[in-house]
Order: sequence, then structure tokens, then C-alpha cells
Amino acid sequence: MMEHEYQPISFKDVLIEMKDVSELMVDLSYSAILFDSKEIALEVINLEERMNNLVYQARIQSVLGARRIEEAEAMSGMLQVAEAAERIANSASDIAKLILKDIRFPAKLKRVFPEAEEVVTRVIVSQGSELVGHTLGDLKVQSTTGMQVIAIRRGKGWIYDPDRTTRMESDDILIARGGPEAGEEILSEITGSMERPPRVEVSSAGEVDDLDRAVQLIIEMKNLSELSVGLAYTSLLFNNMEVAHEVVALDSTLDDMRYDLDLWILEAARKIEDVRYLRGLLYMSSFAQAISDSAHSIVDVLLRDIEIPPIFKKIVRESDEIITRMTVTPSSPLVGRTLKEMSLATVTGMVVLAIKHGDRWVYRPGGKSVRLQSGDTIIAKGRRDGECRLYELTGHTAKVSEE
Repeated sequence: MMEHEYQPISFKDVLIEMKDVSELMVDLSYSAILFDSKEIALEVINLEERMNNLVYQARIQSVLGARRIEEAEAMSGMLQVAEAAERIANSASDIAKLILKDIRFPAKLKRVFPEAEEVVTRVIVSQGSELVGHTLGDLKVQSTTGMQVIAIRRGKGWIYDPDRTTRMESDDILIARGGPEAGEEILSEITGSMERPPRVEVSSAGEVDDLDRAVQLIIEMKNLSELSVGLAYTSLLFNNMEVAHEVVALDSTLDDMRYDLDLWILEAARKIEDVRYLRGLLYMSSFAQAISDSAHSIVDVLLRDIEIPPIFKKIVRESDEIITRMTVTPSSPLVGRTLKEMSLATVTGMVVLAIKHGDRWVYRPGGKSVRLQSGDTIIAKGRRDGECRLYELTGHTAKVSEE
């Protein structure tokens, strides 16, 4: 095990990187399952060592940064957020280890992964691709496809969280994430190819009912757990107790879903010959629940009225995936339209977590026929350039405020 040494780095920068690394590990772990890739799984394990070092730095900084009781209380809240990010990372690492141990997953799971609210695609930059020699920003990959490139495999190394200045080379392998309506086919045209998840034969048709329900429930648990983390950061960022209570409710819902899942998997086990394919589902449900529990731990800071220092806003706003809030103006082209009609995920690359209609919140609005109205509040997460496009679509002309 690598020995950690204290480095003179700000607590803010440590927490920003912890948030970014934990979210990247979750994306890569799901990618490892989808593409049955031990190579990606090993990168998740490597990132876990980076996370362990960041946890060490965060603990040292929290001790050095508190000189008065008020500072200690605020620091304890930030440390609780850091520990939640650590638990998310540890859970992602556990999933990666399943791949390395050849734990099997049903082919049905890989086929329905594209139905998740955030999907992962793997593409190879061919020699004839228009990307070769250009940056992601040059060709406006995210605004054109709605897909965010989260990692690039180049030769034997990896580039994590590439930005618009990252220049593409032939044979680069891109891992991109986006909503289900994002332009996977457009991305494949730009890069010159797309790698589909491998097809794995499972067993006979006799397994269908209970296994189908279990697989669909896993996708729903994945969606809800990722939503809960986004809402958890949102509640602290905007000091919103209502959103914090929604995270608590989601955690309870996921607990109930796991009970149902266990029952359906046991029922399915009676009807198939090789039960090894079911074991992976049990681990995945535990993964989703661990992520939700971590989100609950984040909002616990707000629920227990622990002071949230101003530094937290900088942590969320300066991370790779930011959270934003904006109001739909009367002049917005979104008025009277649904998110799907406007292809908002593709146009902006942003994932809308919630919409507030008057006093009513609508969570996960992407899959619902919610018609936007003037005065609605949109909470979304994504890259900063996507935020700028969303800002324009909501009818604003001034620069997005950091306040």
C-alpha cells in the first residue's frame, strides 16, 4: 500500500478533486460492466489509490484548519461530505473488483443499460475521423452530440476528464456519457466508429418474468442513486431543506426496492440453470444503495443544521461537473415545451435534476411530459459550456452569476 505524505494543498482543492474522482469512478465502474472490460476496472482501482491519498489530505487539512469551535463545526460538515465521496468511491471500486474476479452479469442487464437516464458509450477515433488533430472544443463535440467525454485511453495511458482543449489522436478510445436522447450515432459519425457492448448469452426463456423485473429494477436503482447524489449537492449549494428531505425519501425508496429485488432474484434462481449470473445483480443493488446512503450522509449536514461554509459553493461550482439553478423567463423558447421536445439533453449536455413549478417540485423531469412555464426554476448538472447554452435557452442574456 502506498504511503501517504502531507502536501500543501487547499482544503477546497482537495474536496473538488474528491468530488470529481468519486463521480468518475462511478461512471467508469458502470462502463466496466457494460463493456465487460477488465482494463477499465483496473483504472477504477488505480483511482481508488488517488482517492485514498485525497482522504488523507482532507483529514489533515480539517485538523489544521480549525482554530475555534465555530471553525471546527464548519470543518466537520465539510469532512462529512468528503467521507461521503470516499464511500461512493469505495463502492465503485468494489464493483470494479467484481469484473476482475469474473463475476458474471445477465446479458439482459447490458441490453437495458441504454434505458438508464445517463448512458455510457465507448468509441474509437478512426484514422479518417474529423476529430484527428482537432480538439474537442474545435468540433463542439458536447454541444453537437450532448455526450460528455469523461475519459480517453491513449496507448497504455489514460486522460481523465478531458476538456475542450484536449486534442484527439488516431486510435484514441473515448468513453462518453450523456442522457438517453443524446446523440450516440452523431458521436459515432464524428469519431468514425462505435464499440457496442458485447453480447453474452444467458439461459433459456423460462427465466424471463422475475429476471426482467430484477434487471429493470437495477436500472431504476441506478437512476435514483445518481439523482440522490445530485440533489444532495444541490440542497447544500442552495441551502434547500425541501430538496434535502427528497434525498432522504429517495434513500428510503431504494431500501424498499432492494427488498423487492432480492425476492425477484430468488424467484429467478429457481428457473435458471446457472445462478452465477444473478450474483452480479445483488452486488449492483448494494452499490446503488451505498451511493444513496452516501447522499443521505451529505444532506445530514443540512438536516442537523451544521454550518455550511461559503467554500462549499466554490467546491461545487469549480468541479468538473457543476450544478446550476436558473429561472425560465417569459421570452424563453422553452415556455410551453417539454424537455424532450426541445432535445435539451442533446443541445446542452446538461442533465435536469428537478423543475420547480410554483411551490411544487418535479424530480427526474426528463422522462415526464412536463411543459415548462415562465417562472419555473430548473436545477441541472453538467459542464460549464452546457450551462451557458441552458442559460441562453431560459431567456437570459447576462453572464451566469456565480452567486
